[in-house]
Amino acid sequence: MAGAVETTPASTSDGSSPATWQRLKPFVLEGFVLSNYAFLSIDIWLAHSINRFRHPAEWIPLWFSIIAALLLATCFFVEIGKQRRSTTTPFGSGGARIAGLLIGGVSIAVGVAGLFFHLQSQFFLRFTIASLVYTAPFVAPLAYCGLGFLLLMGRMVPNRCAEWGQWVVFFALGGFAGNFVLTLTDHAQNGFFQRAEWIPVVSSALGVGFLLLALFEQEKPFWRTCLAVMALQAIVGVIGFALHLSANVNGLASSLYENFIHGAPLFAPLLFVNLALLGVIGLFDRWHHSSGYPVWSP
Repeated sequence: MAGAVETTPASTSDGSSPATWQRLKPFVLEGFVLSNYAFLSIDIWLAHSINRFRHPAEWIPLWFSIIAALLLATCFFVEIGKQRRSTTTPFGSGGARIAGLLIGGVSIAVGVAGLFFHLQSQFFLRFTIASLVYTAPFVAPLAYCGLGFLLLMGRMVPNRCAEWGQWVVFFALGGFAGNFVLTLTDHAQNGFFQRAEWIPVVSSALGVGFLLLALFEQEKPFWRTCLAVMALQAIVGVIGFALHLSANVNGLASSLYENFIHGAPLFAPLLFVNLALLGVIGLFDRWHHSSGYPVWSP
């Protein structure tokens, strides 16, 4: 991914215009990031309601997610209002660029701090595998790191460069690797009581393998297979969401609210859908550039 090489994508067999995709993809990625911040505000509220926000620092990711979503949404519509036409410059200009860089940097800091706070709850006290499994989900805060790096990349890497799609695939790969650890440790808490709980672990590993290969140049059949694997990830996520929802609705707590707060994490399986969407964005761009030719290099 070092040494950016700008390429001109070849025409696609499905009739879609590479030029149209080059204009749209920064907005697609920006919409993905800001919608994730909005969704994280709900997810954080549910997760930290388990202990009723006992530590004041637990409010930080909630308020940051809300503020980041509002600021990015404003920048998003400002850029649309400018009727942006460039297919070579990174996303955003002026205030939109600065806001994205600042939010991205703060997001990375919030993610790293959250990682240490979560590990501090159990793991740093005992340093055992059991404490790692039963601690607060230590991988979860790294979602902020991923979103922060996506914001920085979107404002620093030219849209037409083949490296743009490589970076998106790389961050989707990192997300699936984190999801592998998250599903493994989360389902280990009940000893994988249901055999179906192994499905997301295997599915995450499958996603990691295919996205790792997608970082390198491949033939057209591979891109189609990889997109099919992403579709499979989305299906796993939807099924997991339905199973978690059913478990909470039929839970044994005194109220439905308590079932959802202390039961199976409702939105966790939707991470598969989310990462699959990010993977598709990167894979689609990689596919567009797979038959390109270099026209510029620094």
